Amino acid sequence: MKLESILLPGVDAKRPMVIAGPCSAETEEQVMSAAKALAADGIKIMRAGIWKPRTKPGGFEGIGSQGLAWLKKVKQETGLYVSTEVATQKHVYEALKYGVDLLWIGARTTANPFAVQEIADALEGVDIPVLVKNPVNPDLELWIGALERLSNAGLTKLGAIHRGFSSYDKKIYRNLPQWHIPIELKRRYPDLPIICDPSHIGGRRDLIQPLSQQAMDLNFDGLIIETHCDPDNAWSDASQQVTPSRLKEILSALVIRDGKQSTEDLSDLRRQIDEMDDQLLELMAKRMRISCEIGTFKKEHNMTVVQTERYDEILNKRISQASGMGMNPEFMRVVLEAIHEESVRQQVDILNK
Repeated sequence: MKLESILLPGVDAKRPMVIAGPCSAETEEQVMSAAKALAADGIKIMRAGIWKPRTKPGGFEGIGSQGLAWLKKVKQETGLYVSTEVATQKHVYEALKYGVDLLWIGARTTANPFAVQEIADALEGVDIPVLVKNPVNPDLELWIGALERLSNAGLTKLGAIHRGFSSYDKKIYRNLPQWHIPIELKRRYPDLPIICDPSHIGGRRDLIQPLSQQAMDLNFDGLIIETHCDPDNAWSDASQQVTPSRLKEILSALVIRDGKQSTEDLSDLRRQIDEMDDQLLELMAKRMRISCEIGTFKKEHNMTVVQTERYDEILNKRISQASGMGMNPEFMRVVLEAIHEESVRQQVDILNK
């Protein structure tokens, strides 16, 4: 992908770039009140949902195109840039007609290549920043594919929004962060700006500050935070919106670390890590060789590959040991499950030879 800066003229290049505003545009008065409060606090880009894809019918699905006129008024009266989500070709044409400055594609839309391609076709030849939210499920290739469709349409001012991933498990977060996925995206595309959406990750306003700080610690480029003058009475996602004054407190409290500082003083520690990684690989290779020997024994004695009692014993014992050594038990579980999966795969190959 050929990438250029997504920064709009007059927007400070220092981290974090902040996009703030209500989840949904509800009334002209509500939109203007939020805009004036945000502008007074130095925010440069306002967000507001015009079309709201809801999980089930019957809920508030956005005010529709009339809200775009309110965003145009925001630009005229406050000088703020305005942004909104688009999910169809019609949305794109309407947003451009009213002079929206920045667009984003939502998680549900990112998951649908046909919809993304329709948006890309509608934007061909248009020089406008477009941000792409991660798909609902943790699928990095699908996320990249959406960005590539836009890039192939000639768009160069592209960025990504990390809004977390859906899960059936009831966790503290509305959407699990799974930080390793946007980190891998950044590794593959170092010049791609990544914005964090702590509102949708947390789903609760008390989680926005710690999530925002974590995003800054991970060297994210910006934040998109849902901000409403009366969040408790918001027409959508009331629990994850903050007031403009609370937004100001959150941003003021952020510790912004230098992501480009020299790391020469880390060279010795990194060398030690490299040596340990080499040792881990050697041990892992040795473990897999022994696992293959076990597979051969099972084949010769007509035994099944998976011995559930033995696996359960190993899992519980090793997790307990790891916990006693100060390691996260859940991390150890993931590691052991991955090792077991590969061991089973190799033993099945042996049985089928």
